[in-house]
Amino acid sequence: MLEDVVFKAATEAITRASISPTTDVVISLKRAKSIEESEPAKIQLDAILKNIELAVEERAAVCQDTGFPTFYVKLGDGFPIRSRIFDILTRAVSTVTRELPLRPNTVHPIHERNPGDNTGVFAPWFDIELFDGDYLEFYYIPKGGGTELPSRVFTLPPGVALREMPRLVLETVVDAGPMPCPPVIVGIGIGPSVDIAARLAKKAAVLRPVGSRHPEREIAELEDRLLKAINALGIGTHGVGGRVTALDVHIEYAYRHPAAFSLGIVFSCWATRRAGARVYADGRYQLL
Repeated sequence: MLEDVVFKAATEAITRASISPTTDVVISLKRAKSIEESEPAKIQLDAILKNIELAVEERAAVCQDTGFPTFYVKLGDGFPIRSRIFDILTRAVSTVTRELPLRPNTVHPIHERNPGDNTGVFAPWFDIELFDGDYLEFYYIPKGGGTELPSRVFTLPPGVALREMPRLVLETVVDAGPMPCPPVIVGIGIGPSVDIAARLAKKAAVLRPVGSRHPEREIAELEDRLLKAINALGIGTHGVGGRVTALDVHIEYAYRHPAAFSLGIVFSCWATRRAGARVYADGRYQLL
């Protein structure tokens, strides 16, 4: 049954995302170690890379914070069982949480009741995109809580926004310090409202591969300038000092209202985890 195929693909993707950062992140961590001059930072990077190696060998969670379960889903018009996708993916989260196991991180916002399986009201969270096709594609992103605490959103007067944006980004990074477990990926979202800016910033931080650049030249150049400025701060791996505070900076934007310029700044930690699958209507699937 196609439902069983989606469930199998989801459990494999969730497991893969939980035991290791993405390949692009691992490569960039190794590069950070090769260019780092601070001995304390080199020791921390060595520990991070050894931790990843052991997690993969033992099929264990790479970080004790196993993240809040989020799915980015592309759902084709011609894919069957559309109405059951949320239930299947939620069941996959619950199953892997128990069997891998993962730390259960979803709690009631007031009395903190924990259901014990990383599900609950709006948990997992689903970000849905519809398209003209006959397959389902999803990415599972378990983003840690420590990276959310220093994330920020602002709404600025458009006349000063582009001048103020670099200062706000650098101040946010300085205020964050070691909290988001650097080296980080800094996602920046620009849009018409705080919710859209924050959503774009999160997608920029967790979905785009390290080293990728925005297709528009001006935005790509701004990404490069901000990355250099952040790494010149000297915060370094886990805040011990060093040349690499950020692995990358990614910017995404939406057209905005003429009267408002909303800015989102979202961090993703060294353990940026991302894995997905594409499931075809005929029952084939591939991990992404």
